Amino acid sequence: MNKNLYVISNEKIFHSEENYFCDNLDMKSTPERLNKDFNVKIIARKSNINRAQKINLNSIKTFSNIFSYISEVIKSSKNNNSQFLLISLSPYTFIACIFLRLSGQKPYLYLRSDGYDEYKIILGSLGKFIYHLMFFFTSKISILISCRKYILRGKKGYIVSPSQLDQSWHQNYVNPITDSIKLIYVGRIKKEKGIYSLMSLIKDQSKINLTIVGASEEDNKIAKQKNINIINIIKDKTKLINLYDENNIMILPSYTEGYPMVILEALSRLRPVIVFKEIEHVVENRKGIFVSNRDQKSLLEKINFIINNYHSIQENMKFNRLPDNESFIQQLKAIISKD
Repeated sequence: MNKNLYVISNEKIFHSEENYFCDNLDMKSTPERLNKDFNVKIIARKSNINRAQKINLNSIKTFSNIFSYISEVIKSSKNNNSQFLLISLSPYTFIACIFLRLSGQKPYLYLRSDGYDEYKIILGSLGKFIYHLMFFFTSKISILISCRKYILRGKKGYIVSPSQLDQSWHQNYVNPITDSIKLIYVGRIKKEKGIYSLMSLIKDQSKINLTIVGASEEDNKIAKQKNINIINIIKDKTKLINLYDENNIMILPSYTEGYPMVILEALSRLRPVIVFKEIEHVVENRKGIFVSNRDQKSLLEKINFIINNYHSIQENMKFNRLPDNESFIQQLKAIISKD
């Protein structure tokens, strides 16, 4: 009999009749894949707004307030044949971690990004202090898993290589048209993602077109610009691949990132990537990623360099070795099964 694996998340999930939906593809695919080896049960926050990705699992519970959320966590902690995987560190998962430890459980805490930077961007110095307190305590009472060593801040933990890539991302390549500049951004429309900064940088650049993929119902008030095309979250993988192929440069303007899946997606389609200085650590040793200062002059220089050297850049990108979803799931499975 498979062990229960409770996936406890800060993610907001929409419930409609018997179906559940989220926006984060990782929140959909990772529990689904782990469900082959564990009896996965999700505890998450409740969304009143429809989300894009249908989660194909039967056991999902969502809660509109932290009291009912924690009550369910405490209830689940009494099941001895269970493991607990907290996704990201937030006030919800922080309190859940404490109650799990008080109940005799030692949960896994999977950190997908650097909360220090995220909280600082949203709440300033107070946010950084709040995250520091949460991380200080949870690092002592949980088993840490992360996508980057620096996110662990010197603490002991496991390192994994997240990926949503499968074979379909490496098939039917399309040569780009480079007689125009077509940027694509795939991700949430949030301040910490730097998307408003990017929109400002290209506002007066009529020769640059930007496609933003990832808008939700909450983003319908975003200011429109003539050279910007905004598309809702894409559910269909083939459609997303086609969007990468229709554009010639992927840009990720985030102020903070851990292990952005969209970079892997762009590289798999042989589309060069531009990031800003704040997240230059994502380059690693991969070909085809370029770092710009957060100013118009630097950005335009990088764009023009890529367009003028596109073929040679693509040839170098073919040497990249990218992780795939299967290897990522096997890494997680091995860690959870070990302890």
